[in-house]
Amino acid sequence: MTRETPIYTGPELCALSAVETVDLLRRGDVSVLELIDAAQTRHAQTDPAINAMPTPCFDRAQAAAGALRTPGEDRGALYGLPVGIKDLTAVAGVRTTFGTPGLADYVPEASDPLVDLIEARGGVVLGKTNTPEFGAGANTFNAIFGATRNPWDTRLNPAGSSGGAAAQLAVGQAWLSQGSDHGGSLRTPAAYCGVVGLRPSPGLVAGGPAQAGYITEGVQGPMARSVADCALFLDTMTGFDARYPLSYPRASAPYLAATDRAEVTKLRIGYLPDLSGESAVDTDMRSHIDAAMQKMARAGASVAEVAPDLSGMRRAYYIQRGLLWASLMRDIDPAIRSGFKQTLEDNLQFGLNLQMDDIIDSQLIRSRLYDETRAVFAQVDVLAAPVVGCMPHPVEEEWVRRVGGRDLDFYMDWLDCGFLATAVGLPAMSVPVGLNAQGVPVGLQLIGKPRGEADLLAAARCVEQVFGGPMPVFDPRVTHV
Repeated sequence: MTRETPIYTGPELCALSAVETVDLLRRGDVSVLELIDAAQTRHAQTDPAINAMPTPCFDRAQAAAGALRTPGEDRGALYGLPVGIKDLTAVAGVRTTFGTPGLADYVPEASDPLVDLIEARGGVVLGKTNTPEFGAGANTFNAIFGATRNPWDTRLNPAGSSGGAAAQLAVGQAWLSQGSDHGGSLRTPAAYCGVVGLRPSPGLVAGGPAQAGYITEGVQGPMARSVADCALFLDTMTGFDARYPLSYPRASAPYLAATDRAEVTKLRIGYLPDLSGESAVDTDMRSHIDAAMQKMARAGASVAEVAPDLSGMRRAYYIQRGLLWASLMRDIDPAIRSGFKQTLEDNLQFGLNLQMDDIIDSQLIRSRLYDETRAVFAQVDVLAAPVVGCMPHPVEEEWVRRVGGRDLDFYMDWLDCGFLATAVGLPAMSVPVGLNAQGVPVGLQLIGKPRGEADLLAAARCVEQVFGGPMPVFDPRVTHV
């Protein structure tokens, strides 16, 4: 496979964008069953190499297709388009393991409300994509299904925790795939696999654990191969749901329309090459992102390096993360907890051991960080930064222990480029900005204004246009023995 002409031997339908495919469905030029058949073929061709969707449910998808209305009636935004769902999100009647041994055989009777919404708006679930145990970590592996591999080079980590979702999109197993994000779980795998992942503002997408309804850091969101496809999926996911206290109504204008108003020459970018010195970044990653910013400037965008005071970012993020894990896991069945991997158990213990001063500090720091970033947004439309500080490492490495010349102590430390958006509740996304010297994708992180998803998507479309995206689907590059 070369950079110019990646090899693709799958069904033609699987290479189409989600927007194109939905249009075919609306016109009656293709049926949902034809799409499911194509996806099943592509899954059989590619999943032995990458292990992206270990729990397919093609029979369920076919039954759902039969229950859809006729093409002449409204089927919702997706109109019958098949999608992937992350294995942290319940789908009724489908094995949902959360990647943890204690739930290896769990089959929920009811779906997560987000899945219900996606299906009500025309999505057809193809299966469950792989994730690390309870989404903890950015290397997608677990004791039930093993590791997911990067389709660009199967020796490498596809990142996580939405690693299965990103990998399946890159090779054409699905047109859209649902993910979730806390410390970059949508953004990092999108960056490593050459697709698009968007972390929405807290409350825009309702779904996930109900007991974490007042926690803002963990969110559900869309993943796709293009910015327009990602916007289409976001339109499908949004809307007020009274079961989630932070939920709020969807925008009156569709997010897909925002991608049509991309104007590179009017885009103002504030560049955070290492998040004001708070994040570790390897030299090769810094050079690639610097070059991407230079290319955006040559294309007519305004690019200026900015340096707000982001001190305390990591402390605030880790405390909030600890609160999440303590809230989710303190009362979990001991039989399930007994099978936790060590890093997951450490997360829980950290949260349970937090003191009131820790919690107060995190709230004060977050408020200051929000004010610092809001002040920068008075001068720019979007912030740009690395998604992650290093290029993909071998899949056998659970976590990266040295980045930017710094020795790291904790398994999340190498992901700290993603912490700012999470800590202050800003929308953020990853969009591809070319390949590195080894032929593996690199993603650029864009951080938007508060509840600024529409402008963020328009900015991402500008980047995509400048870099000739979206990337095409391809056959996995099998390089491991």
